[in-house]
Amino acid sequence: MHAVPISTPAPSALAAPLADGAFYAGDPYPTYAELRRESPVAWCEPGGFWALTSHAAVLAASTDPATFCSRKGILAMEIGVEYATPPTMMHTDPPEHTAYRKLVAPGFRPSVIRRTAERVATRTEEVLDRLPEATFDAVTELAVPLPLLLIADVLGVPTDDLDRFFAWSEAAIPGESDMEPAEQQRLMGECWAYLLERCAERRREPVEDLVSVLVHTELAGRSLSDDELVMFLNQLLIAGNETTRNAISGGLSAFAERPEQWQRLVDDPSLVDTAVEEILRWTTPVISFLRTTTREVELEGQALPADAPVLLLYQSANRDEREFGPTASEFLVDRRPNHHLSFGFGAHFCIGAALARMEIATLLRALLRRGWTPEARGEPVRTASPVIAGLRSLPLSFTSSEAQTVSATLGLASLQAGLIAGGIGLIAVFIYCLAYYRVLGLLTILSLVLSGLV
Repeated sequence: MHAVPISTPAPSALAAPLADGAFYAGDPYPTYAELRRESPVAWCEPGGFWALTSHAAVLAASTDPATFCSRKGILAMEIGVEYATPPTMMHTDPPEHTAYRKLVAPGFRPSVIRRTAERVATRTEEVLDRLPEATFDAVTELAVPLPLLLIADVLGVPTDDLDRFFAWSEAAIPGESDMEPAEQQRLMGECWAYLLERCAERRREPVEDLVSVLVHTELAGRSLSDDELVMFLNQLLIAGNETTRNAISGGLSAFAERPEQWQRLVDDPSLVDTAVEEILRWTTPVISFLRTTTREVELEGQALPADAPVLLLYQSANRDEREFGPTASEFLVDRRPNHHLSFGFGAHFCIGAALARMEIATLLRALLRRGWTPEARGEPVRTASPVIAGLRSLPLSFTSSEAQTVSATLGLASLQAGLIAGGIGLIAVFIYCLAYYRVLGLLTILSLVLSGLV
């Protein structure tokens, strides 16, 4: 196939809605499917970017950071913005990106991984114990507090500050809340000051937590600057909450709408690990990230010029029939193989993937062990964010079944063994997060320290 000559791109009417945050609060999948069929590499005139919607195109761009770079911005709102220094690790490319990823090598110890598994299990039980017996909002009472509690553990900060963490996280994500820009900036400044204070405390009196590790870590023979430290910790705080929380709430919603799939887990708890991967594919917590071409290149028969903004739509790629077959639009807990791109791919593969997988798997196993079945009690409300695929609310209840409890208990020993022995490969959600403001930094480092993955 011959590439289309490079010229002024023809706007695609199909791709135009991709620049509108409200589009993502509805059902974007019919539009994605049509784009994959008719124009998998399409020019979005309102957004000023090329949209990649096929699995093949997104994968190709993800595995070629030399051609599709991150240093010119990772969000559509950053097109045309220039940074004197990278605002987050995600805004860097190899070899600089590789150096940042190696910063947390002290967190790779097996003891850290084991402690993480125990902490996740303990916190999960605590959150489940507090749930009301009647209908509740699974977002605010389950999906939000669980990852926030784990982040507080790692940062070594009091759980009394969780409400503040949540507010800072909401302020940082485009479309996540209805806050005015001035309020968002005020909250992000408050977050910056809080994290700087924690760093100063750990410099004076180090303890066994992530902040102490980072303030005493060196990069190329120097200590990390305050800006770098806050970027790392801020990204951990914000992305760790947003992405994992939306995978959990989206997964529970999928099960509540498809009780036969939950019954599959009840009947065969060994499917938990494959169910986790399907939750990640189905929810795709991070909708997209931006890249910029460094040279002329062809994708799916479309020629792209150098210095072209390119939006990698993971949400569309994860429903591509060419990759996932005729059941791509179905939620199936036994899907194999499942080559989803929810963690990205290549050099920028989410280093927090193991933690996210662990959190989701631990929650599923805890629910099975208790004999709880998720049931929908109202319509979920989706966020109007072009970055994070989230739910603002999810009315839900858990019903109990003695038979289900027996079934889950029978398989518990082998399941727990699999969780610990294979802990490095257990749960995640795209912790590959967001850089709404420069202050929004590298959260992935937390997940990396927790999970022990490189």
